[in-house]
Amino acid sequence: MRARLIGVIVFAVAGFAVLVALGSWQVQRLHWKEALLARIEARIAADPVPLPEDPEPEADKYLAVRLAGQFTGPVLRIQSAQEGYGAGYHLVQGFDTSARRVMIDRGFVPQGAALPEAPEGEVEITGNLLWPDEKDGFTPDPDLTTGLFYARDVPAMSEVLDTAPLLVVRRDAAGQEGALMVAPVGTSSIPNDHEGYAITWFSLAAIWLVMSGGLIYRISKQGKGELA
Repeated sequence: MRARLIGVIVFAVAGFAVLVALGSWQVQRLHWKEALLARIEARIAADPVPLPEDPEPEADKYLAVRLAGQFTGPVLRIQSAQEGYGAGYHLVQGFDTSARRVMIDRGFVPQGAALPEAPEGEVEITGNLLWPDEKDGFTPDPDLTTGLFYARDVPAMSEVLDTAPLLVVRRDAAGQEGALMVAPVGTSSIPNDHEGYAITWFSLAAIWLVMSGGLIYRISKQGKGELA
């Protein structure tokens, strides 16, 4: 009986330690993710700089930029949704600068609304470089006859619009008309579930402790009864 009791205690302590360690690890991950999101938000909101000559997807993601040029060519509609407005489309169009032709995500239009024309003549755009990771194995192929995409696929969109594979998501509202609303880059789409995971592990540790305590108590009581 004593050997059984010792075995249960060892098992209970080991299980409790593992669950607490997992919860502590998630707390560490939470602090890391919060610091990462803070750095990203600071980069997004930073003063814009001229568009780099050769931006890198990793080094220059979310970089705040400014550029001047003209909107030209067809408009692509990227099916999406916006909180408070429901389904709709991001409008992506080619933008000619003095150095190259890039893509601008002009903003979001609710489904059913008329698609506003782009501003005419030379305009200055401020926004953030973005290489979205929105396409997966379940994403339908785009309908090239109507210019409808189901994800912001930078290589595919640049091929259709004949631009460099660079997407600037507009953050200024200058020249916005009709139902078009600016839809700037943000961190809301970056998951941060570590707090919930930490609570789950610590809750399991507490439950484990209570259940183990109950089992140890029953074994101890049973042992006393046998001795009596």
